[in-house]
This record gives sequence, structure tokens and C-alpha cells, in this order.
Amino acid sequence: MGMISEFKAFAVKGNVVDMAVGIIIGAAFGKIVSSFVGDVVMPPIGLLIGGVDFSDLAVTLKAAEGDIPAVVLAYGKFIQTIIDFVIVAFAIFMGVKVINRLKREEAVAPSAPPAPTPQETLLTEIRDLLKAQNDRP
Repeated sequence: MGMISEFKAFAVKGNVVDMAVGIIIGAAFGKIVSSFVGDVVMPPIGLLIGGVDFSDLAVTLKAAEGDIPAVVLAYGKFIQTIIDFVIVAFAIFMGVKVINRLKREEAVAPSAPPAPTPQETLLTEIRDLLKAQNDRP
């Protein structure tokens, strides 16, 4: 099998396609969470702690000089990124928890035993008849 055909077989497997879809959806979900944190969660938190905008929190290590920009330690953006991560991790945790619960319920629910075949039914009848004959005095 040539390298191209091996790659084609690998690339069109269900797992690879599912992974690609998951990565694309995950990237979009990350943008949604970042917007949620930056535009919905952080403004009220900043208001509660005195009108602080977290994205503006920074320490200037070296002031700008001429054409050289200032060296800034932007710890507010870091705090916002940590909150983004916590929200994404919690959402993924809840999704995995739901999936695990569904798998457990699926595993716990026993399937009905298969119906006996005609041969098994006939053998059961023969057994019962023989037992009834042997039990007669």
C-alpha cells in the first residue's frame, strides 16, 4: 500500500474526522467563552471591586522611550485568561459528567434475554414431559 493511499485511509477514518470537527467546534466555543468572560462576567466583577477593568491591570516595568514601546506586565489579561480556562474546564467537566452518566445508565439497563429457539422450546417440553412421567407413582 502506497503512502498516499495509507494517508487517505487514515484521514477518512471516523476518529480523525470526529477529532477535526471537535477541534473546530472547540475553537469556536473558546471564542464564545472568551467573549462571555470579557464582556459579561468581568465587567460586574470589576464593578464590585471598585470599577476595575481587568484587561487594563498592568505593571509598567520600563516606560516608553522615543520609538521603543513600554515594557508592561499585563497581569489583568492573565487573570481574565485564567477565568476563561476555569469556565471552559467546568463546561467540559459537566459535558463529560453527563456522557459518563448516560454510559452508566446504558450499561446498567440489562437487555432482555433472547427468546428461546424452537429447538430449545421443544427440548424444554420434552424435559418437562419426562419429569412428569418420572414423578408419577
